[in-house]
Amino acid sequence: MMQLFLPERTPLAPGHAPPGRRPRLLLVDDQPVNIQALHRVFASDCQVLMATDGARALQLCRDRQPDLVLLDVQMPGMDGHQLCAEMKSDPLLRSIAVIFVTSQDQPEDETRALDAGAADFITKPFNPTVVRARVRTQLTLKAQSDLLRELAFVDGLTGVHNRRHFDERFVAEARRSQRSRSPLAVVLADVDHFKRYNDALGHLAGDDCLRRVAGALRACLRRPTDLLARYGGEEFVCLLPDTDLAGAIGVAQLMEDTVRNLSLPHPGVEGSVTISLGVSAGNQGQGLVEAADKALYLAKAAGRGRVSWVEG
Repeated sequence: MMQLFLPERTPLAPGHAPPGRRPRLLLVDDQPVNIQALHRVFASDCQVLMATDGARALQLCRDRQPDLVLLDVQMPGMDGHQLCAEMKSDPLLRSIAVIFVTSQDQPEDETRALDAGAADFITKPFNPTVVRARVRTQLTLKAQSDLLRELAFVDGLTGVHNRRHFDERFVAEARRSQRSRSPLAVVLADVDHFKRYNDALGHLAGDDCLRRVAGALRACLRRPTDLLARYGGEEFVCLLPDTDLAGAIGVAQLMEDTVRNLSLPHPGVEGSVTISLGVSAGNQGQGLVEAADKALYLAKAAGRGRVSWVEG
């Protein structure tokens, strides 16, 4: 067994993970002894996930979204190069940084790894100090990249995601839903009679109303994979992976109740602000947004301030 003598630790760079959680590191190697060695290096600083084959590692990437993968090259079945290529071809996984940790030490081996999309290349036997330093560098770079990407995908008024981000995520989740035959749901929400609200109270009050509604909708989401975005104007859209129609209707009803309970006065209708919601779900992906839009029309036609749904 390889013996490691760990030096005094330098804390991993701050800001590499969302507030409240440590960075998430995935170790992939078909030799448990190598995983154990790396685990001892990072267990005190990171959430450490482990896999001994490429297929399991790919599933963990999709389920847990690690910040960084330390990846062996030579594994039975899906090897490291294939796994890295799969990750870089998936819009949901391509931003995850990959460092190859391998006994292959020829220049052409490193070139092939970098061409596959790896951010770095470390040869075995490794020096723990070097590994920690390189991991710290990649976590810092990923944090900066994540921040820039987040700023590009956030609606400036409400602070939720924007239409561009929804469109990209929807394409990726629709493909995943079709591939795995798992349900995917879309919820469209529209603030009722919003033009009357603006006409009565002015656009500054209208902006504040949209921020309050967005906050209420966001509070209804419980899972990190759920997505809320401003779809345009006073309309919001919610993407719910692995959610069937009944589950999505439950989320939509909670949203309707939560906004209603804000009790924001709406002088344009002599009542409080409400939203209408349309829900659609299925495992074919395409057509879900159009179906949710039809359901939203039904909710408005039925009197607004309610949830309607159709099968996608």
